[in-house]
Amino acid sequence: MSEYRKCFLCGRSETEYNRLEAHHLFQGRGRRQICDRYGLTVLLCHSCHNEPPLGAHYNKETAAFLHKYGQRKAMTEQGWTTAEFIRKLGKNYLDQEEKQ
Repeated sequence: MSEYRKCFLCGRSETEYNRLEAHHLFQGRGRRQICDRYGLTVLLCHSCHNEPPLGAHYNKETAAFLHKYGQRKAMTEQGWTTAEFIRKLGKNYLDQEEKQ
């Protein structure tokens, strides 16, 4: 446990009673392995990760925010175009303005 580890969404620090959990930014067939390979994970507290109503696995807006973040991160760090991202992860999550 480290003092600098914080929830990506709410900023809550990791403590003995608030463990952080790795969240793969893209789920589904083979995508977890791709996330692991390219560092497309974030640390979330349990509430932000897996609790309704706002947790990443329950809330469409939270999931959409994380998908967009993940696509921008992957495209920036890997130098991928939108087409390359779609080939790797199957879908574009960015709005038209963000792709340029």
